[in-house]
Order: sequence, then C-alpha cells, then structure tokens
Amino acid sequence: MIDKLISKIKKTQAPIVVGLDPMLKFIPEQIQKKAFAEYGETLQGAGEAIWQYNKEIVDAIYDIVPAVKPQIAMYEQFGLEGVKAFLRTVEYCKSKDLVVIGDIKRGDIGSTSEAYAVGHLGKVQVGGQKFYGFDEDFATINPYMGTDAVAPFVKVCKEEKKGLFILTKTSNPSSGEFQDRLIEGRPLYEWVGEKVAQWGSDFVGESGYSYVGAVVGATYPEQGKILREIMPKSYILVPGYGAQGAKGTDLVHFFNEDGLGAVVNSSRGIIAAWQQEKYKAFGPERFAEASRQAALDMQADIAQALESR
Repeated sequence: MIDKLISKIKKTQAPIVVGLDPMLKFIPEQIQKKAFAEYGETLQGAGEAIWQYNKEIVDAIYDIVPAVKPQIAMYEQFGLEGVKAFLRTVEYCKSKDLVVIGDIKRGDIGSTSEAYAVGHLGKVQVGGQKFYGFDEDFATINPYMGTDAVAPFVKVCKEEKKGLFILTKTSNPSSGEFQDRLIEGRPLYEWVGEKVAQWGSDFVGESGYSYVGAVVGATYPEQGKILREIMPKSYILVPGYGAQGAKGTDLVHFFNEDGLGAVVNSSRGIIAAWQQEKYKAFGPERFAEASRQAALDMQADIAQALESR
C-alpha cells in the first residue's frame, strides 16, 4: 500500500491528505435541513448529514489528492449512526481509488491490539468465512505501550500489505510534556523514531519506503528534520498544516531529497474552507468547490516551498 500511496502522490503532484473530520458546525445548513427533514434531529439525521457532506467533498477532490484521513472520533460521537457514516465514507473513498488512512490512534496489548488491527486493517473470522470490518489502507497507532502494542498491527499489515503511521512527535502544544522528556540525554521522540525505523526495517515496498511510517507534526519543523534523518525510509504523516498554524515553508525538512517521504494533512482547512474569509465567495451552496480550491492552494504552497529549499 505504501507503493500505491507514493504512486498517487507522484501522479497528482500533491503530497496531501485531506482529513475528513466532520463536525456539524462545518456542515452547510442546506445539507443538515435535508437530513433532518428525512430522519429528524436525531443521531440518524446527524449521520446522514455527515455522509452527504463527506460525499460532496470527496467528489470534488478525489482527482487532485492521493489520500484521505477520516478521524474516527468525529464519527463515534454520534454513536452507531456515526460509525455507519464512517464506514460508508471509507467505502466510498476506496471506490474513488483514494488511499484511506484510518485515524484511529489505537494502542493496547495482546488480544485487544490484535482485535483493533483485525477490525481496521484485516479480516475477522466468522465461522468458516473471513470479512473485512472497516478495511482502511493505513491506520494511526499509539506506541506508548511499546512493541507489545505495535507488533499485532505490523503482523496484520504484513498479511494484508497495508501500513501504519505511528505517533512520534505530535503537533499539539502540550506534546512536549512527555515526548520531549530526556532519556539518557535524548528526547523520547528520538527513541520512538528509532523504534519506528526498526519496526519497519524488514517491511519495505518496491519504492524503497517502509510500510511503517510516523506521525510528526508540522508545528515542530526542527524536530521533523531530526526525525527525517533517524527514519530515512519511513514515510511521515504530517499534521498541523493550515488551521494549526504551519505553512509550506515549515514542511521542507520532512521530505527527502527525492521530494518524497512525507504526506501532509489538512482537515478543517480544506473541508471547512467555505467558512474562511479567503473562500467566502463560494458560499455554503458551493462548499465542495471551496474545498477543492483550498486543496489546490495547499498543493501550490507545498510545491513552491520544496522548489525553493
């Protein structure tokens, strides 16, 4: 799957992931009204509004970006109906040949970790049959509990030729409370980066990049430079662009000299672009067109930064 991601990045010239992180406040009134007219102001109505909103955005951007990243908590808050919308979104994105990164941030041990891995990336045994649960192409996971938490995911990924992005240096302001703590004179995120490289050392695609990658926030470009050197063959998923403050010039150290090695996420900066002053002219009726333009602008910003480095 890492080779497919890289192939699509090359084809679109857009090392971009669109974070499908819907909140009702992002969804235009006309979509909410239609969903609530059919299902009422209920969890089912919310799930329908989310699904219709996602579908229009995907239809607008699937040909210009390689991947999407639905964040499962944004769906789980609406209970079963939200999870249904998550599954419909994953299936629809895959029908459009988008790479789907399930932003699930799971991290446990033993049979629990195995169940998470099977549910999101593999097949579950039901009698004499096997079925995919959510069937994402990649998943984000939390390594806090060590190799015991990561190994079941790696095992399933090897079986399914799918991939992982492991939290290494996250974009949030308080990430340093733990991630920057020194251990034998080095910050924790460096030790995690070394383990990421180790976990993926024997699981490499034809592209030369590992199926096991890392999450490193764009808001910490100097740390990104260090981790790029520690993990030369690991793809880096880079959150923090746009709404969290990072811009194209903050991203250059996340990429290798071949122009590959990183894929940058923007969530509300793209899916809620219609609410920004810059894209106000599109209005709520053309919200999906605003998302497309925001993705194109992001592509241009990153390309300019990489060309001038």
